[in-house]
Order: sequence, then C-alpha cells, then structure tokens
Amino acid sequence: MIFDPSRIFQTLDRHGVDYLTIGAWAVIAHGYVRATADIDFVARLDEQNMKRLAAALFELNARLRGVDADKLVIDPTDPRALMGGASFTMDTDAGPLDFHNDVPGAADYDEMRSRGRQADAGGVTVWVVGYEDLIRMKEASGREQDLLDIHQLRDRHSAPGEPE
Repeated sequence: MIFDPSRIFQTLDRHGVDYLTIGAWAVIAHGYVRATADIDFVARLDEQNMKRLAAALFELNARLRGVDADKLVIDPTDPRALMGGASFTMDTDAGPLDFHNDVPGAADYDEMRSRGRQADAGGVTVWVVGYEDLIRMKEASGREQDLLDIHQLRDRHSAPGEPE
C-alpha cells in the first residue's frame, strides 16, 4: 500500500479542514523521529468543518479499515457520521488515516488548537497538537509505544536547543 502523507495533508489543507495531528506525526514534529505508517488526527467538530473533512475524505477515497469494516453501514465521507463516531480507522488512496473524535487525555479542541503549532511535512504545513497536550494524551493511553514516546520526548524536550 502506498503511504503518501504529503498528499493527505495537502488534501486536508486544500479543503480547509481545521485539524491537529496527534500520534506519531506530532511526536516527530516535537523532535523524536520514529517510523509510522499512518496519520492520526482530531478536528473541530462543527458542521462546516465536518463537511470540509468529508469532502477531503471523499477525494482520498476513504474507506473503513479493520475487522468486519466491510459489513458496517457507515460512510466515512458523510459529515453526520463523522460527527457521531468515536473514531474512524480508514484506508485511503494515499495511505492509512485515523480520525478520532474522542481521545483519552485530550482537552477541548479549541484549547488544544490554541496551543498547537505548525510543522513541515514534506513541504506541506501541518498543524500538530502542542507538547503538553501530546504528553497528556499519551499518558492517558498508557500503551507501550506511547510510554516510549513520552520518555523520548521528555529527553529531547529537556535538552538545550531542542524543539518544544
């Protein structure tokens, strides 16, 4: 499967989606470069933004991924479905993409957006969740990879001259 993060970010940007990357892309933006094979993100949950997100997902040919995803009658390109679901794990023509509505440890979207920062992803400007918000979400998750990310981020964050 092709993984083209730049295409995903360009599509979200072209459609004017208000979003923040979380997960590995945010970890990378905050100074710990590690491998990842998908993009995790949250977005403002108002009707207009969900319409823009749905249009972007339609352009990317988004379809649900996972066990029995083909049996679900949920269209990830329907704005109402996007507002009502907890998360959408999807494959797209540009690679895997996970949209999360409810993230343990996450603050209100507007609060997180005010603390977010821009980063470069292959020449595309990407909005990423702020450092403290990222740490809180990873602590709340408690998965082994998240705990490793926290350790690596804190090591880099405390080093002089390293990114926030």
